[in-house]
Amino acid sequence: MDNAPWETAEGSQGAGEPSAYLDLLKKVLTRYLFQDSLSAAGPRKGTPRYRLFRLAQRFLARYRCQLVHQVPFDARSRAEGRDWPLEAETMVGLKRLDNIEFCVGDVLRRGVPGDLMETGVWRGGAVIFMRAVLKEHGDTSRTVWVADSFQGLPKVADQRHTDDIEDALWTVGELAISLDQVKDNFRRYGFLDEQVRFLPGWFQDTLPKAPVERLAVLRLDGDMYESTMVALEALYPKLSVGGYLIVDDYHAVRGCRRAVDDFRARHGITDEMQRVDWSCVYWRRSD
Repeated sequence: MDNAPWETAEGSQGAGEPSAYLDLLKKVLTRYLFQDSLSAAGPRKGTPRYRLFRLAQRFLARYRCQLVHQVPFDARSRAEGRDWPLEAETMVGLKRLDNIEFCVGDVLRRGVPGDLMETGVWRGGAVIFMRAVLKEHGDTSRTVWVADSFQGLPKVADQRHTDDIEDALWTVGELAISLDQVKDNFRRYGFLDEQVRFLPGWFQDTLPKAPVERLAVLRLDGDMYESTMVALEALYPKLSVGGYLIVDDYHAVRGCRRAVDDFRARHGITDEMQRVDWSCVYWRRSD
């Protein structure tokens, strides 16, 4: 994999003239600008205290509480999306927002037809940023699709997906962000408008019948094998030639990587994956 063709965080924001507005928005959505020092607390996964921590986490979630700790702000970790900011609208970091700006800006400049979509949006920061890029380019014809269960990740249905079972992401209460909260986040930034549409529900129920005709940029952030595979099977056929497929957790979550590798092998996809950062990859569809 080659390095991504743009400078990150403190540099330019993709091809063309840098946008001071989009640069500022990235640093607000990630809270990079405010350098908050509170982060979600918890022992390292796999340690003896981890199971007890998960139980405490589920109990506290009932009362809309969570364990946090104060840590020194690390600019590099925030830029690379390695920490978990307590109040930010996104945890993907600056580099992955740079990637979204590059991909969306590039399809707009080249006239690649289709809408923009993210599957798995957490608090909505990445899709809010997609909508901002459209506004910055003066595009009023494309829709930003926001697909999520808005109740966390699904419990594993297929017992063969042992990676998903071991990760047990459906038990992480902090990943369950309501549709109302995500809409409120769009509203706060002035982007809850007719160019944004929501697809609430489990992916297997919503994505195969989603009323999306064509996509120019598709971003997957479903973490698990099943969530990733459902999104690929339902939506990749709608991705325009010349459009971009972005996978947030390819290098970070085993199930996600296996799903992408299985899908590419099954469909003979040989487009080269480009690395965004330690976790995320993308490729441009050529055929």
